[in-house]
Amino acid sequence: MQQSIFNYLLISLVMTGLFSQIQAQDNPPDSTRGIQKPTGIRLGTDLIILGQTFGKSSRSGWELDADVDLGRYYPTFEYGRWTRDLPITNGNYTNDGRYIRLGADINFLLKDPDKNMFFLGFRYARAIFDEKVIYDYSAVDFGNFQKEATNNGARAGWIELTTGLRVKIWKQFWMGYTARLKFLPIVTNNSGFESYEIPGYGLTYKSSYWGFNYQVFWRIPIRKTD
Repeated sequence: MQQSIFNYLLISLVMTGLFSQIQAQDNPPDSTRGIQKPTGIRLGTDLIILGQTFGKSSRSGWELDADVDLGRYYPTFEYGRWTRDLPITNGNYTNDGRYIRLGADINFLLKDPDKNMFFLGFRYARAIFDEKVIYDYSAVDFGNFQKEATNNGARAGWIELTTGLRVKIWKQFWMGYTARLKFLPIVTNNSGFESYEIPGYGLTYKSSYWGFNYQVFWRIPIRKTD
């Protein structure tokens, strides 16, 4: 299933690029195709992880999202906090960490005066986190006791391909979503036990992961468009 999604996303990228080239031949040059001076910065957050937090899920946290308008290209910055408190058989697993994603999106809705977006992009992500597993044991000779294993300062990295929409709702208020294909996770500094989950990514035993964010933004204008 994950491989099928990956193939679909790559095919979509190629087909969108080909369509844009055909469109460019039929229309005069578009100034939004080049890199321009910044016209605005959008700051936002992910509503899904906030819903999990206030919904008393085993996972909680927050995320700050930002992008800069350089015409057709949008450098992106995403930073989040992720905590996990998960009961397991005869014990408990906890995870507390931070993650950061850096990348860029390319807008394929050209000549839109409101700068609405259908985009494709990429991210490089890093996370640092602490994990702990506590097991409860019961033995005839020793009674009940606990065993604890920790990964303090574990680190991870992965890559993402992204697609989604950004739509202007009212004045400087925007809404949209980002779909992510996350893959190639690499975990280091986990000498206590094999890491179970990476903040911002998901379960470590999955070599690829499909993620989704539903986001709201407020745009801060920098200058008027030419």
